[in-house]
Amino acid sequence: MAPPQGQMRPGRQLAVLGAIFVVLYLLVFFAGGASGSFKDRLEPRLGLDLIGGTRVTLEATNSVDGKPPTAENLEEARQIIESRVNAFGVAEAEVVTEGNRNIVISLPGENRDLTDVGSAAELRFRKVLKAADGSGAVAAPPAAEPSPSGSPAPSGSATPSPSGSDAPKATASPSGGQGGMAPASPSATPTPSASASAAAPTPSASTEPVPASIEEQRKAVEQKVGAAAWQAANGLQGPADLTADPSLADKLKPFGTLSPQEVAVLPAQMQFNVPTIGCAQLDKRPPASISDPKQQVVSCEDGVSKYLLDQAKVLGTDVSDADAVLDQTNAWVVSLDFTGKGQGNWTALTREAFTNEGQACDATALGQDGKCRVAVVLDNEIVSSPEIQGVLTGDSQITGNFTQKDASTLAGQLRYGALPVTFEQQEAQNVTATLGASHLRAGLLAAGIGMLLVIIYAFFYYRLLGSVIFLSLILSALLVFGALVVLGRQIGFTLTLAGIAGMIVSLGVAADSFVIYFERLKDEIREGRSPRSAVPRAWIRARRTIISANAITLLSAVVLYVVSVGTVKGFAFALGLATVLDLVVVFLFRHPIMTMFARTRAFLSPRVSGLGRALPARTQQTQPRNPRAKEA
Repeated sequence: MAPPQGQMRPGRQLAVLGAIFVVLYLLVFFAGGASGSFKDRLEPRLGLDLIGGTRVTLEATNSVDGKPPTAENLEEARQIIESRVNAFGVAEAEVVTEGNRNIVISLPGENRDLTDVGSAAELRFRKVLKAADGSGAVAAPPAAEPSPSGSPAPSGSATPSPSGSDAPKATASPSGGQGGMAPASPSATPTPSASASAAAPTPSASTEPVPASIEEQRKAVEQKVGAAAWQAANGLQGPADLTADPSLADKLKPFGTLSPQEVAVLPAQMQFNVPTIGCAQLDKRPPASISDPKQQVVSCEDGVSKYLLDQAKVLGTDVSDADAVLDQTNAWVVSLDFTGKGQGNWTALTREAFTNEGQACDATALGQDGKCRVAVVLDNEIVSSPEIQGVLTGDSQITGNFTQKDASTLAGQLRYGALPVTFEQQEAQNVTATLGASHLRAGLLAAGIGMLLVIIYAFFYYRLLGSVIFLSLILSALLVFGALVVLGRQIGFTLTLAGIAGMIVSLGVAADSFVIYFERLKDEIREGRSPRSAVPRAWIRARRTIISANAITLLSAVVLYVVSVGTVKGFAFALGLATVLDLVVVFLFRHPIMTMFARTRAFLSPRVSGLGRALPARTQQTQPRNPRAKEA
């Protein structure tokens, strides 16, 4: 039996739907940063594939084993990369995390090279202990020369920057040049001579226990190069040993064939002492292999000079700020500010380098004034190695032959270089504004054609009921559009071409719910019920199927959103949003409006209502046959 008609009050449900529209479009026009003209307030946030721009996806790892980084490290890296991107002066840049290891950088409306924004794994300040030729050629550098063969000659000035202040100054040339760092007032600390430095003891290898996995890899490398080469490499005290025994050159050649990953597992002393291990191999090692601040490491500068570096006494987290500024001589310099703890670490490091205490630097590592240098190591690369000319107890400047670009790049690397994870670029996309507008037109055209085909089919097959389908789709579209505008302002959701595709797919989901409801209505009428009593019964039976179908679609969208990255997330989000709003329209518009239509005369007409042959069949079954009238 059908429920009494008095229980259904469609006006209330339509009023609720109207209230939802009022609240939604009040938010569109007056909330969430709505500003500008009427047209501007109605614009959703569009993705790069619709308006043009640059999109880069970076994949992060935190160690050699390739495991995903922690959520804290990934968020810290995201903030640092966002600061780097903002340093370009780009408006409305977006840097977000996706999944447990991806960071996506989006620059709407701009085409830029973002190759370097995620290139720095970690920033370290290390004293230079030794220097040697990094070309990989088997040649013995002169033992008495303060600068190794193949390394750049020291350059840059040693005088303080004439700023007129008491702040310490620094001098360093931007491309491998060896400048100096000097306080504003001369220090009374004695300067070590080159001969004294040369007599300093050789830095010893780290006493830290070697992990079992690394030890196994070293054994594999030993088997690859051969026992003779491995024994010769272990016996080297430095590249100069080849002068005393030229036969070592042939024995060490197998090390030149090692991959960067194989070189990375060798002890730091061996990486430095073996001349056939060059910068071409060292620069391509996994960055995590030299990130431990407690270990001595080997790194290259400009791809031609390799340095043995001491433990990192100052880390990237100790730098509070770095800026590219013009000094009083209109020369570009990099000004350094340290945190409270970082300033103490920096002072201790410059004191150690200036007095040559601790692990002493030898003659090959000295600058042109006979003082030790400190290397600024970013990832696998030395970006600067200034000579320390005094104990720096305050803010410092790095000066040299910088261009504005060089100074800005170095400042950005120092300021935002302390990334706690390593990144590899997985995807890069540049879309011009013209191509983006073409994508938008194509997407809207496809959506319009899809909706038009559904409406044409609805009117052809269901006639008057087709108007219900038409109005439902219009209301759904208005709800989705308003939701896109509000979500774009509140949570930064951007509509992409994939999102438009998701909405087109949702048209099929909406059409399915219509078919389920209307066909169930026909079945009820064929079973002998009147149209008015058939409407609530059809709704009760179709409701469960409609909810189940939409729930499955929504669940698929949620799963796809969780496991996917990039534009696929936009497709899943748009599909899920359109599905939820379709359910709102089903409950608050479609069923109430059908109840109202059931009370009209047009609904009882087979030709007008679109119920087809269901009504005539029902009439023939309920009218009694009169044989006498037929005979008359």
